[in-house]
Amino acid sequence: MSLPHVPDPLPGDAAAADALEMVIVPRARDLGDFEVRRALPSAQRQMVGPFIFFDQFGPVVMKAGQGMDVRPHPHIGLATVTWVYDGVIQHKDSLGFDQPIKPGELNWMTAGKGIVHSERTPPQVRLHPQKVFGIQSWVALPKPHENTIPAFEHVDGTKLPLLADAGRSVKVIAGSLFGATSPVKTHSALFYADVQLAAGAKLPIPTEHVERGIYISEGSLDVGGEHHEAGRLLVLKPGDPVTVSTSTGARFMLLGGEPMDGPRYIWWNFVASSKDKIEAAKDDWKRARFAIVPGDEKEFIPLPD
Repeated sequence: MSLPHVPDPLPGDAAAADALEMVIVPRARDLGDFEVRRALPSAQRQMVGPFIFFDQFGPVVMKAGQGMDVRPHPHIGLATVTWVYDGVIQHKDSLGFDQPIKPGELNWMTAGKGIVHSERTPPQVRLHPQKVFGIQSWVALPKPHENTIPAFEHVDGTKLPLLADAGRSVKVIAGSLFGATSPVKTHSALFYADVQLAAGAKLPIPTEHVERGIYISEGSLDVGGEHHEAGRLLVLKPGDPVTVSTSTGARFMLLGGEPMDGPRYIWWNFVASSKDKIEAAKDDWKRARFAIVPGDEKEFIPLPD
């Protein structure tokens, strides 16, 4: 499948030359074996479309014997979306799913009214040095679906739409973009894609969604005459035509969708439209009312003080 032709903005188009609403520089956190950069939520903006949490983990090369160990922890009111560039992560959850996540494969876990999961490096992978690099994001659920039944979906990379032509590739992870639609079930109108551009390539960004963001994972992009390096979240103005280009080559995530149906509260691993839901989830975790993760019952992350 090829990318459709979208004409570049015309010279003198003021909207195209001033297309950025803001640039968010992620907060870096050192987790010991690797660094995490958090772009959302930020002091500047809580969400882009329904995306309320956006973390880049790595890139880092772990030594033999090292690995990721995110102990069992709970979620409500959101869907976690794990996208791996390099490495392997073993996902286990309280629904009984035990699934390795490899580069180009999608893990979409809908927490709804409550789920518990862990994320670890598989034992066999720890035997050798490994590069770990990827993105984890959270999608806030609309109010009618906040208490939905938890669910898990793993989609092989071959089943995700890939649009490509000379020097450009767009893998549609979730939602719809450029006329292609991912098979994963979502609860709101959104788009999420992994884009790679060769040096000298350009890509016009569709305008059909109100809120749009570009997270640069590798390389650099030029937008509206401004140069932006990796590790930046570019939030675009609604409706403005934008064409991104790169002189170095770039890999970036396109994300966004329609505005959420009201603000969200976020505390630890919980997202909700009311503080009462957050307080109830805190009490449930403290009192061990969440389900356990089969095969990973010995450890858990305690409720923060």
